[in-house]
Formats: sequence, structure tokens, C-alpha cells
Amino acid sequence: MEEREPEGSHAPPPLPPPPYTLPPIRLCSEDILFVIDADVEAKAEMKNSGPRGKPITRLDSIKQAVLLFVHSKLTINPDHRFALASLTQSPAWVCYLTNLFIVAANEGKRCQAESRIFRVILFYCRSSTPPQYKWALSQKNFTLDVIYLHDKPGPENCPQRVYDALVDALDQVSEYDGYIFESGQGLSRTLFRQTCVLLSHPQQRCGQDDIDIPKPLARKSVAAEAGEVQ
Repeated sequence: MEEREPEGSHAPPPLPPPPYTLPPIRLCSEDILFVIDADVEAKAEMKNSGPRGKPITRLDSIKQAVLLFVHSKLTINPDHRFALASLTQSPAWVCYLTNLFIVAANEGKRCQAESRIFRVILFYCRSSTPPQYKWALSQKNFTLDVIYLHDKPGPENCPQRVYDALVDALDQVSEYDGYIFESGQGLSRTLFRQTCVLLSHPQQRCGQDDIDIPKPLARKSVAAEAGEVQ
């Protein structure tokens, strides 16, 4: 004879998992230093042109990108502060990044005492000159972001080697997840999209490999749209 469980003996359904909550934290305001490469390669023309066909250089596009960034960042939080420096053709430029990192580390200490964050955004334009620096400090107290504009690879250009050196520098000095973007297309809109991603606050960032923005603007194929409808 088959045994039956008495009525009311069924186990209660499992409770739903508790809702995910993110503990509130105070995001520190930022002190951001823009470092713009003013080398002769920064005067290379972009593919797009300005009003009445006027040529636009990399430096022109970088200036527009910085203005876009500052305006947008202040809209998010008017307590952010900004400064500007340039990387020139001086013979001592090889030591410039070392000096830049020393200054950034000192500013990072000051910002920590003020409950702020210090960030360096470097716009680099040299296609055949990897950055050189000496940095032995293990303490990380500032964040480094890089946008690298370069020419296509060629006999006199080695953008991949330059890019790898910039990645190494970022990994060595950056406190939070630093982002690095590159473009050899010569399009201002690509630079602007990359600059907009850098609006993200260092304390709220995911790793760069997990970024899925900006979304591609290409139209979906008719076949793909038909598949979604089905």
C-alpha cells in the first residue's frame, strides 16, 4: 500500500533572495590634470574638416574634447577642479613623465588629505616614440587615463610598441582602474566618444575589459531585425 504524506506536511516554498542593495558611499570630488602632447605630430590633420572646409588638427580636436569633458563633468558635480599642462618637444621630455608622476603623487597625497581624488588624463600623439620614465614607488595615490592618437603602422611608426608602453605605465601608477583608448582613424567623433567614457568616476568604474559602451551606432541588418520579430 502506497504511503501518503499527511496533509499540510509539504515543505514551504523557499524564500526569495533578498533584494540587492549597494551600501551608500560618498564619491570624492576630483582634481583632474589634463596633459596634452604638443609635439609636431599633434598638428597632423584629422580626416574630418571644420567650417568651410578648414582643416582640423589633432590638437584642435583635443581642445574640443577637453572643453566637452570639463563642461559635462561640472554639470555632474560643480566641485570638480581642473588644471592643464603640455608635453612639448623639449630635449628633456624623456624625463617628463617621471616628473609628471612625481607631481601627481604629491598632488595625490594632498587630495587624500582633503578627501578628494587626483586624476591625470594624458593625450599622447607620438607614433614612433614610446614614453620613457623611471618609477619605483609602490604607493598608488592617483589615477591615470590615456587617449593615444597615432598614425597607421609603417616603416617609421611603431604605434603598438608605444601603446604597450603606455599600458605598462598605467598599470604601474594608477590607483583605481585607469582607462586607455587609442585611435589611428583620424576621426574627431572617435576621440569625443572616448573622452565621454572618461567621464566615469574612478570610484565607480569596472575594469576596462568589461566596458560595453559606447554602443555601436551602425544600423541593424534587415535579417537581424526580422529574426527579432519572429
